Amino acid sequence: MNQLDAELGRRVAIDAVNLAGEFIHEHMFDRLSIRYKGDGGDVVTTLDTSAERIIIDEIRRTFPDHAIVAEESGSLSGDGEFTWLVDPLDGTNNLAIGLPVLAVGVALCRRRTPILSAVHDPVSKRTWSAIKDRGAWDNDGKAIRAPERSSRRGPVLAWLQGYDVRRDGDPQAILDALIRHGHRLLDLWAPLPCWLMLAKGDIDGIVGYDVGDLDLHAGRLIATEAGAVVRNLHGEAHSTQVSGKQKHRVVAALPGEIDKLTEVVSESIRSL
Repeated sequence: MNQLDAELGRRVAIDAVNLAGEFIHEHMFDRLSIRYKGDGGDVVTTLDTSAERIIIDEIRRTFPDHAIVAEESGSLSGDGEFTWLVDPLDGTNNLAIGLPVLAVGVALCRRRTPILSAVHDPVSKRTWSAIKDRGAWDNDGKAIRAPERSSRRGPVLAWLQGYDVRRDGDPQAILDALIRHGHRLLDLWAPLPCWLMLAKGDIDGIVGYDVGDLDLHAGRLIATEAGAVVRNLHGEAHSTQVSGKQKHRVVAALPGEIDKLTEVVSESIRSL
């Protein structure tokens, strides 16, 4: 994708999440129709499906031949080279209990590698975006850069997990270690806001256990383009590619915090 196409793609991504976010903002405190999907506790509402349709329609308007993988609709066919990942409402479980911690995210991938993304917060009505190897930007178009390290006395961390993860074995050992290591541990049930917080330096690190592509790549690209570092649970480089059905296990942090955080995580697993 050349420079002009990348900027066009970013603009489409921003427009898509903004339009969906406007709809969510208008209706998020309506009486929602909620149904469960799967056995892991995940839920879906009519807001999810309506926001997803808004995003898909906006993408198709400019890129009718691109493939799309969406949270509720699944895989929609395309030309195979470009694929959009669509999470129309990250944080549905929060909204279902009246907690407005949520986001809308999309990422465009070329041959399984994310090349641009946009994430919108329907509560604050702000949007962040990124283009691979070119940077990340806030709602006003200003470049964002994560600080080298936090000035806090202890790290503020976020925990992300897939819906099917049981809190025993490795996950529980990691959680116990993070509680001991961190000043505060957030468990928000909404990965995309956590990635934005890391990109801005509001938190110091993230540990994700069995996180899916739709919960990872849009936010991760913004965070890494802002300067955050992502590794696997053992401190090694983590692939940036879309994995399909395979889930991701990651440690992400500000550059000055990543070594210590990966050490804490890897030691917690070795101790079992």
